[in-house]
Amino acid sequence: MAWPHGFDDLRAAARRRVPRFLFDYVDGGSFSEGTLARNVAAVHAVALRQRVLNDVSQSDLSTSLFGQRLAMPLLLAPVGMAGMLRRRGEIQAVRAAEASGVPMVMSTVALCSVDEVMAATGIPFWFQLYVAKDRGFVMDLLARVKALGCPVLFMTVDLPMPGPRWRDQRSGLSGPPGLLGQWRRWSQVLAHPRWALDVGLGGRPHTLGNLAPIMKGNVRLNDFLSWSGRNFDPSVTWKDLEFIRSHWDGPLVLKGIMDPEDARRVADIGADGLVVSNHGGRQLDGMVGTADALPAIAQAVGDRLTVLADGGVRNGLDVLRMLALGAKGVMIGRAWAYALAAGGEEGVRRMLAQFALELRSGLALTGCDGIADVGPHILVRPPQG
Repeated sequence: MAWPHGFDDLRAAARRRVPRFLFDYVDGGSFSEGTLARNVAAVHAVALRQRVLNDVSQSDLSTSLFGQRLAMPLLLAPVGMAGMLRRRGEIQAVRAAEASGVPMVMSTVALCSVDEVMAATGIPFWFQLYVAKDRGFVMDLLARVKALGCPVLFMTVDLPMPGPRWRDQRSGLSGPPGLLGQWRRWSQVLAHPRWALDVGLGGRPHTLGNLAPIMKGNVRLNDFLSWSGRNFDPSVTWKDLEFIRSHWDGPLVLKGIMDPEDARRVADIGADGLVVSNHGGRQLDGMVGTADALPAIAQAVGDRLTVLADGGVRNGLDVLRMLALGAKGVMIGRAWAYALAAGGEEGVRRMLAQFALELRSGLALTGCDGIADVGPHILVRPPQG
């Protein structure tokens, strides 16, 4: 079978490869998935200007973020339980990211522990933190990733409690409990024998390695959603950022900002960056798309913070759109998760090469000779200041 071309093909290949409860976990959003749809629509509504007869022979995709030189302004966003998509999937993804010259932001709720992932790669990954009620665990986790040389910390701030995801309940990931739920998952596993051999048997242990200390042992996947509901801390406020900052002296980025007022507070507390993000449509439903929220936030704090963005990004042209709206870098989640499910490490490498090709093409056709040339002038309707 030919390698999938484009986001939709990767998504279809992932659907064929993994059990339904895992595919729906990655693919779905919260409630009626309106925010998920708005993210995509908002990005696609951004119209680019075609410009001609410019020297675009250099086409430099490289940029710098938080002191690190990147091959292109793209990051692999944190994806929880990615290690269930392919055998020890986080390791395969971080190797692909390293080979492609871009960072991977590893999730707190990865299947592989930070120590296992670091042992498999030549350069430190970036890390995403969920603040648990047990602050001792948070301190210990920060100390672990710091000791491993992790240079940048992303703190997710838009998950005081998980948003209801009805797809996960229908698929059997989060319900019903007991034998019925187990049978629904097992029947899906048996329908995907390649996954069962690669991950179900070969990818053990099926535990969330970073959470082992707080659980006094390994966390089983079917316990994760109930664990998160009990341990994600809804009492976290801006004051808690002082606690995080006191235990982390590297670049600190807040992920999950959708309002200019909140963005200004991020700058005021001394963070280094933020991610304009609505959690990929997986938290509050009915929000605007991130591409709609990005310009006002970039205009409010872009001179004080490094502004990143995610949500609805399906290809290199979407990356270009986000950059033109004010982002300095763009995070992708579902795209690399589908590529990992479809083709493992090589799949993620190919996906990243495809994004680079699409971004290079978009730069040339809008008259830009490199990332440094990108700005609102390449849009048909630039954001109003």
